[in-house]
Amino acid sequence: MHLSKFSTWRHCPSPCTLSRNLSNTIRAFAAAASPPSKALVYEQHGSPDQVLRMVDLPPVEIKENDVCVRMMASPINPSDINRMEGVYPVRPEVPAVAGYEGVGEVHSLGSAVSNLAVGDWVIPSPPSFGTWQTYIVKEESAWHKVSKDIPMEYAATITVNPLTALCMLENFSELTYGDSIVQNGATSIVGQCIIQLAKIKGVSSINIIRDRLDSEEVKEKTKKLGADLVYTESQLSVKNVKSLLDGIPEPLLGFNCIGGDSASLVLKFLRQGGTMVTYGGMAKKPITMSTSSFIFKDLSLRGFWLQKLMSSDSTMVCRPKMDYLLNLVQSGKLKYEMELAPFSDFNIALQKAMGKHGRHPKQVIKF
Repeated sequence: MHLSKFSTWRHCPSPCTLSRNLSNTIRAFAAAASPPSKALVYEQHGSPDQVLRMVDLPPVEIKENDVCVRMMASPINPSDINRMEGVYPVRPEVPAVAGYEGVGEVHSLGSAVSNLAVGDWVIPSPPSFGTWQTYIVKEESAWHKVSKDIPMEYAATITVNPLTALCMLENFSELTYGDSIVQNGATSIVGQCIIQLAKIKGVSSINIIRDRLDSEEVKEKTKKLGADLVYTESQLSVKNVKSLLDGIPEPLLGFNCIGGDSASLVLKFLRQGGTMVTYGGMAKKPITMSTSSFIFKDLSLRGFWLQKLMSSDSTMVCRPKMDYLLNLVQSGKLKYEMELAPFSDFNIALQKAMGKHGRHPKQVIKF
């Protein structure tokens, strides 16, 4: 593998090539460099379980404002898979270290770092490319300190999915106690978070799931999270879906991560002047909306992309939101199912995340 790209940010001379007479210099240099790192790298785009492999990367110089972090855990998100496949709108140039979010422990500090200490837990904020490696060196401003009293896997996954759920609930309509929302993809991590966060706000949720053999079991599981109503797509083939609201007010806000007919079902529920926010397109089918929905119901279609939000000045605004979400985790008010996978078994975890071994919880790589 050609690692010339990485050498620009991970280069340091090997101590064995230096004279014994310079041992003091060597020790001083070593103290200002990260340990060697193991990383999951892809040199070309393609199926992640085919193009990703583990490589050794040399130490990185730690400058005065830098923080060296030993990564502890990082999830496999659909966007990670899309980046490796080469189909995501924004992706790093190859060769690249995979991964976009995670949590780590501060290993060492540059001389000018003042707000972090060795042993602190931190997450990259904003999230950034290259989290699937054992050591990362970035400036202090790129890290956000989090509590060590929360499960590691939640700290590793709080940014992409829970933050998406919270921002979508807050950024598009002023929801108040007694309002309602409707969503498809209710069993996704974002969907699960929307249910729980809406419940905390006193907002009812109408949830749409795909037809499946275990639909009744999934419905009960979703209701235990706080969902008020859960319907399969086939149950919503009736002409008047409003008759299924069971006393819940018509939703002001809807969320779509699937597209196609499933998005149309979300639109059918929305009240006059309602808004549907699209944040994914799992069905890979376009959204269709009737002319009457525009003219007579004045519905709005919006989009949400977390990466755009986190690459703007809103990054610092989002940090208190992440702290709020982590406090909910700590108090038991926010939860979702995950499965930890050893770093050495990354390929199995990738295949599970890609759906090659049936349905599995979100895969989180533990370093």
